[in-house]
Amino acid sequence: MNIIETTNLSKQYQQGDLSVNALSQINMEIPYLAFTALLGPSGSGKSTLLNICGLIDKPTDGKLSFCGTALNNLSDKELTTIRREKLGFIFQGFNLVPVMNVYDNVEYPLILLGVAKKERVERVDSMLELVGLEKYKNHLPDQISGGQKQRVAIARALIAKPSLVIADEPTANLDTKTATDIIELMHKMHVDFNTSFIIATHDERMSSRCKASFHLQDGVLL
Repeated sequence: MNIIETTNLSKQYQQGDLSVNALSQINMEIPYLAFTALLGPSGSGKSTLLNICGLIDKPTDGKLSFCGTALNNLSDKELTTIRREKLGFIFQGFNLVPVMNVYDNVEYPLILLGVAKKERVERVDSMLELVGLEKYKNHLPDQISGGQKQRVAIARALIAKPSLVIADEPTANLDTKTATDIIELMHKMHVDFNTSFIIATHDERMSSRCKASFHLQDGVLL
């Protein structure tokens, strides 16, 4: 089964009287349990495609399927439920809630899902141990390093046991050693959690760990 499948998927943005093609006729199949790289220069459409696959944005034309289910005709409420229950996100800028400590940032998706307090505690404590942050659980985001922030983001993305994690340039703001550590951690979590990943990246070390890759240029899949 393909976790993501697009058919003639296109996205246009309107800038005044001008229509800009961000994506054109994208046909892509990403198998279940894939660790996949999305490659291309800045402005190639990578983030737009990730946002559509992550149900944050909608295509102008074409079809998108998730785990065999066509999504085009689903309501916003139905899409929100899928995004909350089946998807995790890792961002270049971390996107942690600054007034929440490490523990609360990781716990938050479970609260949205209505998971009972006892189970939340068990799952968050276990996840923080897995990413090596159990000693930092009471720290606020501005009290930890960039690499530690990205570990928090990875923990938050995986805490709800999603089918797919979408990562947008997850190593771009990190030094070489920290980026290498994050790449290895993401790959380990992919294997340990049986979770599919789609990763937009310029980092050759990241793309080299991916079993499949797609290349975008000017909104076209090469």
